[in-house]
Amino acid sequence: MKWNRRRKILVVFLVIVVAVQGIGGLGDYYAQAVYPCVATVLTFLSGYVPFAIGDLFIALSIIGIVAFPFYAVRRKNKTVGYAIAGVGEYLLWVYVWFYLAWGLNYAQSDFYHRSHTPRYEANNDQLRHFAWRYADSLNATYSKTAIYDTLRVPSLVVAGYKRLAQQNMGVHAPFHVHTQAKTMLFTPLSSKVGVTGSMGPFFCEFTLNGDLRAHEYPSTFAHEYAHLLGITNEGEANFYAYQVCTSSADRTMRFCGYYAIFFHVLRSVDAVLGDVAAEDFLQYVRPEIRQMASADRNYWRSKYSTWLGNLQNAVYEFYLRTNRVDGGRKSYSQVVALIFSWEQRQGQMQRR
Repeated sequence: MKWNRRRKILVVFLVIVVAVQGIGGLGDYYAQAVYPCVATVLTFLSGYVPFAIGDLFIALSIIGIVAFPFYAVRRKNKTVGYAIAGVGEYLLWVYVWFYLAWGLNYAQSDFYHRSHTPRYEANNDQLRHFAWRYADSLNATYSKTAIYDTLRVPSLVVAGYKRLAQQNMGVHAPFHVHTQAKTMLFTPLSSKVGVTGSMGPFFCEFTLNGDLRAHEYPSTFAHEYAHLLGITNEGEANFYAYQVCTSSADRTMRFCGYYAIFFHVLRSVDAVLGDVAAEDFLQYVRPEIRQMASADRNYWRSKYSTWLGNLQNAVYEFYLRTNRVDGGRKSYSQVVALIFSWEQRQGQMQRR
């Protein structure tokens, strides 16, 4: 009887997940009314645990999925069908837990609709102006003697997201005053696949790669914090991290925010304006910053495993496409278009 009841509950949860994903408006209702309550509770509970519960849960789940069929068949004398059914049911429970706890945020409207921001397409002159103005800010905030105090980052990021929420930018205010980022349990493996941070959806916690360099920490923290607040699109998470960091009163935070999108801006200039313009843009940036970017690339390449990285990229691309993220992994670079559209909107409002 208990077995049947559990399966009925599972079916109900599956119907809810499918309904929210498929019926217009329900995704926004979940993101605005349901998720904040779920996240407030889960982050409060997981906050008492000093390590990444989600990482441990995933690792133990993989071990259990592999080991259970052997245990059921050899030790409990169950049929292979029974073992497969057990694994299948467990995976379905994990599926509904993922979506009910965080994943249904994928069904919400995008940034343009949430913030009532028109989508602007930059022409060549506008992109050139944007890129060189960005480079001016990047150059101006750089300091050879900068001290990157990672201990101050959480409070600065929380304060930044409070500001964004007050500006109706389509993101929640922080659910808690104090927020901690946990270090990935499997940092070496994460570095091998090029992952610097991740959102732990099962317990509403986020983790950062222990190999992060100090100047990468603020923007990565702010990016993952956006995911914690229900932002699923990677480009949008980059956008909010940029806004939080570059609006800070702390100069090093501002530099980290500008620096975090450096390669995205460079790729946009190269793709739209061509190789010559990209080289001109690169030379316009301070040589110290170019050296920093080169050192960062070499640093992460030294830890990267090509075959593991390609495997992870393929899996993540499939994951993003399955959740209807436009552009898949390329969505990271949408940050430039988002910043441009937001600045155009702000400029129009100021002229009224």
